[in-house]
Amino acid sequence: MASVTYKNVVKRFGDVTAVNNMNFEVADKEFLVLVGPSGCGKTTALRLLAGLEEITSGEISIDGKVVNDVAPKDRDIAMVFQSYALYPHLSVFDNLAFGLKLRKTPKDEIKRRVDEAAKILGIEDLLNRKPRQLSGGQRQRVAVGRAIVREPKVFLFDEPLSNLDAKLRVQMRAEINKLHKRLQATFVYVTHDQVEAMTMASRIAVINKGIVQQIDTPQRLYDRPVNLFVAGFIGSPSMNFFPARLRKEGAKMYVDGDEFSISIPDKRAGVYESYAGKRVVLGIRPENIHNPDFVPPNTHTELVPAKIDVIELMGNEIFLHLVNGNDKFVARVDPRSTFSVGDTVKLAFDMNGFHIFDAETEQVIR
Repeated sequence: MASVTYKNVVKRFGDVTAVNNMNFEVADKEFLVLVGPSGCGKTTALRLLAGLEEITSGEISIDGKVVNDVAPKDRDIAMVFQSYALYPHLSVFDNLAFGLKLRKTPKDEIKRRVDEAAKILGIEDLLNRKPRQLSGGQRQRVAVGRAIVREPKVFLFDEPLSNLDAKLRVQMRAEINKLHKRLQATFVYVTHDQVEAMTMASRIAVINKGIVQQIDTPQRLYDRPVNLFVAGFIGSPSMNFFPARLRKEGAKMYVDGDEFSISIPDKRAGVYESYAGKRVVLGIRPENIHNPDFVPPNTHTELVPAKIDVIELMGNEIFLHLVNGNDKFVARVDPRSTFSVGDTVKLAFDMNGFHIFDAETEQVIR
């Protein structure tokens, strides 16, 4: 298959910069997901790779060859769109074969490729049906199959699961993952859904306002976000943020929030000494906030008071929506917890699972 390289890639639409100095490489056979909010530039970045948009400046290479001036049909890529874009008057077989027929591929080769793609996707029994006779998931498989028959160097996916219901999205995520492992191909996948990104990617590129904020494995993005945007975007429910100030008292370091003060473990305090007296943002994920009665063993916690605003019973866990002074936050607590709306409680913050960000630069302090 092939690697993909973005080198100083910029795309402007008039005065709007959609992609801003993008630099990264997609390794051969890697599954890279571009993720970010609507309008962040991720789809534009994909369309530049496909040749559907013209690059303002910079270079995109496929397998070491610069493709800026190469026509889309000659880039050896295949794209799966959000809309299935199937021909309603053609059978599934003919939809899969359409692109190959345009390239005047021999009939026996067309049949071989279509049959192979249908087998991979489990749609062998659907080849004689029309799109209107298919479910949403089956249509999506046909759209993916149309890409597979081309046997391209790179597969591009532009939010392919957005039109499916929640249950089917989970199923198709697993199928696309299996497809990647089976084809051993290079996948570049765009989504605004960070759950899709976390469950499918080898690596994730988090994009905001046309700029790649961080690119790393899903677990490292979750554990070690480089800034407030990445921290808040990756994870569901998202990370809680508290405007705060760092305070040094003797050898101890403290984080002072609106209506709480918690001590930083000694082993981490040294990192923050130079920020004593400065404004910061404390970040902590809902799963690192516990009911004090059910704290995991060997966990260093600090208690923070809060009033319960909303309780969401999820069965295997409980989401507490809480208020502390001017701060609202969410805790993910043990399902055995017995709380009521309006209760004033103390929650245990895991002091091995917090992050502190510079309030001005929004970068993490390490």
